[in-house]
Amino acid sequence: MGNPMRDPASEPMSKAFYVTTPIYYVNAEPHIGHTYTTVVADTLVRYHRLCGENSFMLTGTDEHGEKVFEVAEERGLPVEEVAKHYSDRFREAWDALGISYDRFIRTTDPDHKQVVQSILQQVYDAGEIEFREYEGDYCVGCERFLTERDMKDGLCIDHERAPEARKEANYFFKMSDHFPWLADYIQEHPDFIRPERYRNEVLSMLREESGLGDLCISRPKSRLHWGIELPFDPDYVCYVWFDALINYLTGIGYPDGPDFETLWGACEHLVGKDILKPHAVFWPTMLRAIGLSPARHLNVHGYWNVDNKKVSKSLGNMISPLIMQERYGFEAFRYFLLRDMVFGLDSSFSEESLVARINADLANNLGNLVSRTLNMTKRFAEGRVPEPGPAEEPEERVRKAAEEAVAGLQRHMSRTELHRALESVFQLADEANRYLEEREPWKAAKDPELAERVRTTLYTCCEALRILSILLSPFLPEKSAEIAARLGLADAHEGARLGEDTRWGGIPLGIETRKGDPLFPRIETAPETD
Repeated sequence: MGNPMRDPASEPMSKAFYVTTPIYYVNAEPHIGHTYTTVVADTLVRYHRLCGENSFMLTGTDEHGEKVFEVAEERGLPVEEVAKHYSDRFREAWDALGISYDRFIRTTDPDHKQVVQSILQQVYDAGEIEFREYEGDYCVGCERFLTERDMKDGLCIDHERAPEARKEANYFFKMSDHFPWLADYIQEHPDFIRPERYRNEVLSMLREESGLGDLCISRPKSRLHWGIELPFDPDYVCYVWFDALINYLTGIGYPDGPDFETLWGACEHLVGKDILKPHAVFWPTMLRAIGLSPARHLNVHGYWNVDNKKVSKSLGNMISPLIMQERYGFEAFRYFLLRDMVFGLDSSFSEESLVARINADLANNLGNLVSRTLNMTKRFAEGRVPEPGPAEEPEERVRKAAEEAVAGLQRHMSRTELHRALESVFQLADEANRYLEEREPWKAAKDPELAERVRTTLYTCCEALRILSILLSPFLPEKSAEIAARLGLADAHEGARLGEDTRWGGIPLGIETRKGDPLFPRIETAPETD
């Protein structure tokens, strides 16, 4: 298993990158919340591939536990059938939307069951699990017993439903034994949980007098048979969270897969704030119990709200990514998600704000730059990238903007600040558009003495577009590839590397370009919502 207690925060950045989404619960169709986390993961893994790192993305579905069992009973169907139905919906959605995951894991996969049982036995043999009776308030939605901080006015904060009073004998992982270590670890590694507000929230949990206590990790088969059987007691199945979190290890070949050690050392978790506690408290203590260090970072984002309420199945306000794809094209919707949410804070969705963002950034800014540049290259340079004359101060401003865009992208992506990374990249598009307005090649072309300046202007804008197409490839993979193709660089993104391929001056002279239709057509009004 390698060095069990390495210090990931103090090590230099590796040449590997491993990003995980939560595995999604199979009791509803994919919605905007699932889509956001998955798109962030997809963007990050594409970015790190662009940086030349051995990168791996894991996503999938969480299929055990009472919520799935409830849905199956309501519908009179076998629970296995319900789990497969919804798991297939997630996989089909991500495939249709072009998500570049490396493995789609299901907690019903045979290798996952084997890993969970081996870890359960290991923790049990180490004396970290004991059998005891417990009584408390149980939320079926959360699939756990609640503390006072989890409830408001007698209802579960996350599910707005009253918990059930339950008393039963179960197995408990002695999680609280690890709390002093965990508090010290978080304080010594301030970048482990980010943004900072969530780090402070976890430290507050660990300091509470009532305490989080130990973790109940079983359910009696007499009440729930749908789960992974405990290897040391066949009358019980594993608690869904203990089972689900282990997927992050199964997915990369724990314990002795060829890339396990490298990838685990470069692991980045992405989670919504509603599952902060399991990932920031349960999971690090579980890992310590088996001799593994925590992930490199736990990146926590906020909620997408519709009508000032969190998107959820129970509230009936879900936004389907497939419907958004049909109405606007998925890449426009994807851009909106990445650009409009400040990572870590809540954000509000409306189709009006989506349309406004598409028109302002994608149609009027980026799309307009592509259209004007390639139309004028066709008109004034026979559709080929011309040889430029000496660069003057306006050209230098564009070149400098390109360098700053690369630096800003690198800076903000390292902090999972995707909205700010996009701001940095779009500053290059802003500068190139300003440059065109300043140089006015449509006027200069009328004066034979300004022919060299026209060639320089067209070259500068084509080169800015080439660099933009690379910088935007993690965020808009299809549209950025289309920009490259219109520049005559159809295969330019294959194996492209940030740095060497984003230096100014890389576009081949004389290469044939093509105009094409508007990259992002302007949307006049938002379609009526069904």
